[in-house]
Amino acid sequence: MTLSIDKPTSKKPPRLRDKTITLAHGSGGRAMQDLIEALFVQAFQEGPANALEDQARIPLDELTAQGDRLAFTTDSFVVDPIIFPGGDIGTLAVNGTVNDLAVSGAIPRYLTCAMILEEGLPMQTLRQVVASMAAAAKQAGVAIVTGDTKVVPRGGADKIFINTAGIGVMRTGVTPAAVHIQPGDVVLVNGPIGNHGATIMVARGELSLETDLQSDCQPLNGLVDAIVSVCPEVKAMRDATRGGLATVLNEFAESARVGIRLIEDQIPVDDAVKGLCELLGLDPLYLANEGKLVVVVPPEQAEEVLAAMRSHPSGTQSQIIGQVTEGQWVSLKTAFGTERVIDRLVDDQLPRIC
Repeated sequence: MTLSIDKPTSKKPPRLRDKTITLAHGSGGRAMQDLIEALFVQAFQEGPANALEDQARIPLDELTAQGDRLAFTTDSFVVDPIIFPGGDIGTLAVNGTVNDLAVSGAIPRYLTCAMILEEGLPMQTLRQVVASMAAAAKQAGVAIVTGDTKVVPRGGADKIFINTAGIGVMRTGVTPAAVHIQPGDVVLVNGPIGNHGATIMVARGELSLETDLQSDCQPLNGLVDAIVSVCPEVKAMRDATRGGLATVLNEFAESARVGIRLIEDQIPVDDAVKGLCELLGLDPLYLANEGKLVVVVPPEQAEEVLAAMRSHPSGTQSQIIGQVTEGQWVSLKTAFGTERVIDRLVDDQLPRIC
């Protein structure tokens, strides 16, 4: 499946009569063509005008008008369950790739979408996932312009796997990277941590718990726009996905050869996440997020950045959570006044989280 951006298609899309995905939908024949035209093309044509070619063609002048370098990323999504409170694998695929571009300082523009579908997947489930991707792309202001579809026999995959790649434009003069972090810099996060990991854990139905937890899955490019508008000198940004906040901060500390001291009372965690972690003996610092941004800024700009983050819908609960120090480890000042080392995650708390 490829959506080029040169010219629009004009013929009436075919009707999909199959109730489930069959091997014929990956054969390259009529069934596959009907699937592409009736489902993917119709959902993703919110972007530039498209035609069925073998590649997307992107005008360079539109990109160079926004910056001086390209940012390019790719990611794969295998979450279980594929539909959960607050989102599904489709919203994860779009927002995850948009956020990887955004935290590099880039303006996300174009995405690809490659799907591996298991024979027998309900067509309605696929429709929901594709609709979620289209809605997420529209919210983030990006276009899904090319992709691919493969079908494997029953048991060859678990319902649906998605790979997305993204192209963005790097803003001139904005180059966040962990190596820029220095002692004295301030660490911020844009809201409560651990919601995605906790939501997936409950959604698997293995704990017999009822909660109102929802994933925090959301695009962060608008929030990044707010940050760099007041602080183009931002030192580093990262979305805290697998491994959570603790893993991101350990990566920062190792890359910059610095220490980071967190204040437990200042780290936002929702009560439902706290309760689940206490029940299961987990640490919310290591739970996955899909809409949380960790940002490091110079100390003299911390309050201005905090105000800018709180003014954006994705950052209303933003907090300053710590400061960069000498040394090469991450530590946490607890509510009891003691201090403990926050190391890297040794093993997966929960596999197939995104």
